[in-house]
Amino acid sequence: MTAEPLPDSLSLPLELADFRPGSVWLAGAGPGDPGLLTLLALQGLRQAEVIVHDALVGERIMALAAPSARLEFAGKRGGKPSAHQDDITNRLIELAREGHRVLRLKGGDPFVFGRGGEEAQALAERGIPFRIIPGITAGLAGPAYAGIPATHRSANQAVILATGHSCAGGPDWKALAATGAPLILYMAWKGLPGIAAALMEGGRSADTPVGVVTDATTERQRVLVTTLGTCVADLEASGMEPPAIIVIGEVVRLRPVLDWLPKEAPHG
Repeated sequence: MTAEPLPDSLSLPLELADFRPGSVWLAGAGPGDPGLLTLLALQGLRQAEVIVHDALVGERIMALAAPSARLEFAGKRGGKPSAHQDDITNRLIELAREGHRVLRLKGGDPFVFGRGGEEAQALAERGIPFRIIPGITAGLAGPAYAGIPATHRSANQAVILATGHSCAGGPDWKALAATGAPLILYMAWKGLPGIAAALMEGGRSADTPVGVVTDATTERQRVLVTTLGTCVADLEASGMEPPAIIVIGEVVRLRPVLDWLPKEAPHG
């Protein structure tokens, strides 16, 4: 895999941070569009000797890695065979102790439902130097690319980011419904029937608008606008597939005005 040429203004090394041998950078690759990478994440891609990357980091981003970098896949996808978290963490420690510059590259932001906190904690406990490189989380970028703002003064003064993954029991959906704040849900595809029912039991109207964004910020992005009462049936009929971000709340009504992305334009 060869690196895409970079404009002169982005030629590396940039004097941003010292990527030292024997250290780990925990970096967010953003939601998919290579243009949403941070400069520090780009520096990590160009200087890392080993890149341990997730399934949702796209090929166009991985193509920015230095040609000499060794790529190790550590993807975790729901319902599919995946690497165990302990094995991934132990591998990061092993590579750092061997003296490598290690980039742990995650989709979105490593500290937003990305298990970056767990990995950083393990590195700290073992005395491995590390740096956190925040990334643009899909929960904000996906709706933005669909013309759905996370906040708008006419609609809300708070927003809730929540995971629909039920391994740890999941959120109290009835309590979240009572807040009235828009919900931005990660990993909620399979759990949506139960989530929608619980939100309506908690007081959310069946007419509450819902926006579903799949493959956010990529050339494959699709958007479905529906309601809380019909979202399960509409999503099943749509033919759409995860990964998806689901937005529930009045901010979804702004999409017809704010849908800025040209349908024929490639992303990034």
